[in-house]
Amino acid sequence: MEKRWISLYVENEVGVLAKISGLFSAKSYNLLSLTVGETEDETVSRMTIGLLSDDSTFEQIKKQLIRSVSVIKVIDLTDVPVHRKELLFIRINKCQGDEIEEIFRIAKVFGVTVCDYGKGSVILECLQTEGKNHELTELLRESFGSRIQFVRGGSVAIEAIFREEG
Repeated sequence: MEKRWISLYVENEVGVLAKISGLFSAKSYNLLSLTVGETEDETVSRMTIGLLSDDSTFEQIKKQLIRSVSVIKVIDLTDVPVHRKELLFIRINKCQGDEIEEIFRIAKVFGVTVCDYGKGSVILECLQTEGKNHELTELLRESFGSRIQFVRGGSVAIEAIFREEG
Protein backbone atom coordinates (compact mmCIF):
# COMPACT_ATOMS: atom_id res chain seq x y z
CA MET A 1 0.00 0.00 0.00
CA GLU A 2 1.31 3.40 -1.00
CA LYS A 3 0.13 6.91 -0.35
CA ARG A 4 -1.45 8.24 -3.55
CA TRP A 5 -2.62 11.69 -4.59
CA ILE A 6 -5.25 12.47 -7.17
CA SER A 7 -6.79 15.73 -8.30
CA LEU A 8 -10.22 16.07 -9.87
CA TYR A 9 -11.85 18.90 -11.74
CA VAL A 10 -15.55 18.54 -11.06
CA GLU A 11 -18.73 20.44 -11.78
CA ASN A 12 -19.36 22.97 -9.00
CA GLU A 13 -22.86 21.74 -8.16
CA VAL A 14 -24.77 20.64 -5.09
CA GLY A 15 -24.21 16.95 -4.37
CA VAL A 16 -20.97 16.42 -6.29
CA LEU A 17 -18.89 16.02 -3.13
CA ALA A 18 -21.41 13.48 -1.83
CA LYS A 19 -21.24 11.54 -5.12
CA ILE A 20 -17.44 11.41 -5.09
CA SER A 21 -17.11 10.53 -1.40
CA GLY A 22 -19.94 8.00 -1.85
CA LEU A 23 -17.96 6.30 -4.60
CA PHE A 24 -15.07 5.85 -2.18
CA SER A 25 -17.22 4.62 0.72
CA ALA A 26 -19.24 2.21 -1.47
CA LYS A 27 -15.99 0.44 -2.41
CA SER A 28 -14.58 0.72 1.16
CA TYR A 29 -11.67 2.91 0.06
CA ASN A 30 -10.38 5.01 2.95
CA LEU A 31 -9.59 8.65 2.21
CA LEU A 32 -6.68 10.17 4.12
CA SER A 33 -7.40 13.69 2.94
CA LEU A 34 -10.00 15.45 0.82
CA THR A 35 -9.97 19.15 0.05
CA VAL A 36 -12.34 20.96 -2.29
CA GLY A 37 -12.31 24.52 -3.55
CA GLU A 38 -13.60 26.65 -6.37
CA THR A 39 -11.25 27.30 -9.29
CA GLU A 40 -10.78 30.37 -11.47
CA ASP A 41 -13.95 29.20 -13.23
CA GLU A 42 -16.75 29.40 -10.67
CA THR A 43 -18.62 26.53 -12.37
CA VAL A 44 -15.68 24.17 -11.66
CA SER A 45 -14.20 22.96 -8.36
CA ARG A 46 -10.93 21.14 -7.82
CA MET A 47 -10.61 18.28 -5.36
CA THR A 48 -7.31 17.07 -3.98
CA ILE A 49 -7.61 13.55 -2.55
CA GLY A 50 -5.04 11.55 -0.60
CA LEU A 51 -5.46 7.81 -0.01
CA LEU A 52 -3.58 4.59 0.66
CA SER A 53 -3.84 2.08 -2.14
CA ASP A 54 -2.06 -0.58 -4.15
CA ASP A 55 -1.45 -0.13 -7.89
CA SER A 56 -4.42 -2.12 -9.20
CA THR A 57 -6.93 -0.59 -6.77
CA PHE A 58 -5.67 2.90 -7.60
CA GLU A 59 -6.14 2.25 -11.33
CA GLN A 60 -9.67 1.03 -10.60
CA ILE A 61 -10.41 4.20 -8.59
CA LYS A 62 -9.20 6.43 -11.42
CA LYS A 63 -11.34 4.56 -13.98
CA GLN A 64 -14.42 4.86 -11.77
CA LEU A 65 -13.83 8.58 -11.29
CA ILE A 66 -13.38 9.15 -15.04
CA ARG A 67 -16.78 7.47 -15.62
CA SER A 68 -18.50 9.76 -13.10
CA VAL A 69 -20.77 12.27 -14.82
CA SER A 70 -19.71 15.16 -12.56
CA VAL A 71 -15.97 14.64 -13.11
CA ILE A 72 -14.43 16.80 -15.84
CA LYS A 73 -10.79 15.70 -15.49
CA VAL A 74 -8.72 13.29 -13.35
CA ILE A 75 -5.04 13.99 -12.65
CA ASP A 76 -2.78 11.46 -10.91
CA LEU A 77 -0.42 13.55 -8.76
CA THR A 78 1.35 10.59 -7.17
CA ASP A 79 4.55 10.63 -9.21
CA VAL A 80 4.63 14.13 -10.72
CA PRO A 81 6.36 17.20 -9.30
CA VAL A 82 3.79 19.23 -7.35
CA HIS A 83 3.53 22.02 -4.85
CA ARG A 84 1.48 20.60 -1.95
CA LYS A 85 0.66 22.20 1.39
CA GLU A 86 -1.56 21.36 4.32
CA LEU A 87 -3.15 23.77 6.77
CA LEU A 88 -2.75 22.95 10.47
CA PHE A 89 -3.80 24.87 13.56
CA ILE A 90 -2.34 23.87 16.94
CA ARG A 91 -3.49 25.16 20.33
CA ILE A 92 -1.25 24.62 23.34
CA ASN A 93 -3.06 25.17 26.64
CA LYS A 94 -1.95 25.79 30.24
CA CYS A 95 1.45 27.21 29.26
CA GLN A 96 3.85 28.79 31.73
CA GLY A 97 6.25 31.68 30.89
CA ASP A 98 9.22 29.54 29.83
CA GLU A 99 6.97 27.26 27.80
CA ILE A 100 5.52 30.18 25.84
CA GLU A 101 9.05 31.31 24.98
CA GLU A 102 9.86 27.76 23.84
CA ILE A 103 6.73 27.67 21.66
CA PHE A 104 7.77 30.93 19.98
CA ARG A 105 11.25 29.46 19.33
CA ILE A 106 9.74 26.27 17.87
CA ALA A 107 7.42 28.37 15.68
CA LYS A 108 10.40 30.31 14.34
CA VAL A 109 12.41 27.16 13.56
CA PHE A 110 9.46 25.51 11.78
CA GLY A 111 8.50 28.68 9.93
CA VAL A 112 4.99 28.78 11.36
CA THR A 113 2.96 31.72 12.61
CA VAL A 114 1.81 32.41 16.14
CA CYS A 115 -1.67 33.62 15.18
CA ASP A 116 -3.14 34.06 18.66
CA TYR A 117 -2.07 33.89 22.26
CA GLY A 118 -3.44 34.84 25.60
CA LYS A 119 -3.15 33.94 29.24
CA GLY A 120 -1.62 30.48 29.19
CA SER A 121 -2.55 29.50 25.61
CA VAL A 122 -0.93 29.82 22.20
CA ILE A 123 -2.32 29.02 18.73
CA LEU A 124 0.04 28.23 15.85
CA GLU A 125 -0.94 28.44 12.19
CA CYS A 126 1.05 26.12 9.97
CA LEU A 127 1.01 26.01 6.19
CA GLN A 128 3.60 23.34 5.52
CA THR A 129 3.97 20.00 3.83
CA GLU A 130 2.19 17.10 5.48
CA GLY A 131 5.57 15.74 6.62
CA LYS A 132 6.69 19.02 8.22
CA ASN A 133 3.33 19.36 9.98
CA HIS A 134 3.67 15.80 11.26
CA GLU A 135 7.17 16.52 12.62
CA LEU A 136 5.85 19.62 14.40
CA THR A 137 2.88 17.82 15.96
CA GLU A 138 5.14 15.00 17.20
CA LEU A 139 7.58 17.48 18.77
CA LEU A 140 4.74 19.36 20.48
CA ARG A 141 3.15 16.10 21.69
CA GLU A 142 6.46 15.12 23.29
CA SER A 143 6.84 18.53 24.91
CA PHE A 144 3.25 19.34 25.92
CA GLY A 145 1.39 16.02 25.93
CA SER A 146 -2.35 16.21 26.35
CA ARG A 147 -2.32 20.01 26.55
CA ILE A 148 -2.32 20.32 22.76
CA GLN A 149 -5.24 20.29 20.35
CA PHE A 150 -4.84 20.34 16.62
CA VAL A 151 -6.97 20.45 13.54
CA ARG A 152 -5.68 19.66 10.07
CA GLY A 153 -7.13 20.68 6.76
CA GLY A 154 -6.55 18.46 3.79
CA SER A 155 -3.67 19.05 1.45
CA VAL A 156 -4.04 21.14 -1.68
CA ALA A 157 -1.73 20.64 -4.61
CA ILE A 158 -0.91 22.02 -8.02
CA GLU A 159 1.43 20.61 -10.63
CA ALA A 160 4.86 22.22 -10.79
CA ILE A 161 5.83 24.37 -13.75
CA PHE A 162 8.16 22.55 -16.11
CA ARG A 163 10.98 24.74 -17.39
CA GLU A 164 12.83 23.82 -20.54
CA GLU A 165 16.61 24.05 -20.51
CA GLY A 166 18.43 26.29 -22.95
